[in-house]
Amino acid sequence: MSAGAFRAGERVLLIDHKNRRHLVSLKPGEVHHFHTGTLPYDDIIGRPEGSTVRTSLGARITVIRPTLAQYVIKMRRGAQVIYPKDIGPILMLADIRPGDRVFESGIGSGALTIAMLRAIGPTGRIVAYEMREDFAGRARQNIEEFFDAPVGSAEVPLTVELRDSYEGIDERDLDKVVLDLPEPWQLVKHAEEALRPGGIFLSYLPTIGQVARLGEELEGSRFAMVETLEVLQRTWHVKDPSVRPDHRMVAHTGFLTHARLLAPGD
Repeated sequence: MSAGAFRAGERVLLIDHKNRRHLVSLKPGEVHHFHTGTLPYDDIIGRPEGSTVRTSLGARITVIRPTLAQYVIKMRRGAQVIYPKDIGPILMLADIRPGDRVFESGIGSGALTIAMLRAIGPTGRIVAYEMREDFAGRARQNIEEFFDAPVGSAEVPLTVELRDSYEGIDERDLDKVVLDLPEPWQLVKHAEEALRPGGIFLSYLPTIGQVARLGEELEGSRFAMVETLEVLQRTWHVKDPSVRPDHRMVAHTGFLTHARLLAPGD
């Protein structure tokens, strides 16, 4: 995402006085309709980020470029996304870094894929298998809109294949295998063959029963240092005279299980 003044066609976040957020594309000549009036996109194009503009009825609207976390929450979804509170730990636990060769299965709406693409940079590569064509199409669209570049380009080093990963992984000498699938235990043997020694396996699962089944399969494999955790997020209301936890929190969304591959024979 670029800096400087807002450009025609760019995606921005419109925030009203009640903190309601709208992700829009700045198409010249078009307008956005609020309960508090209309806002022509031409009034935003050319302004600096962080500008405040007014609707036809005088309501104040703040305009910013969305962060990755904000984009993930507001982007179009074909499947349930992995939320920012889990994406950050996944990047750390899987140690996703520049130049990594990553295999992903269960691309969903592309939220985690976008985060990993930013982490691996132009020298890395992600190969993703997805069984459903509609999910793959929606993910491609979200990814291309975020990077403003086509999938497969130098800016988006990603290949998406319509394939069943349970049947095997063609790639070899991978650095990381990251899965968002209901039965990841079916890929443990495939991941052993696809990863380099020391490579990292990470799985995102919604239920502890699935985690237990995955653990059983990992016990009989070359994977070691297996750990499972979940991330809970609680925000706070900090405003005089009240300082307290918010009444709602984002509790369980999924379990993160990660492991390292040992060298053959060890």
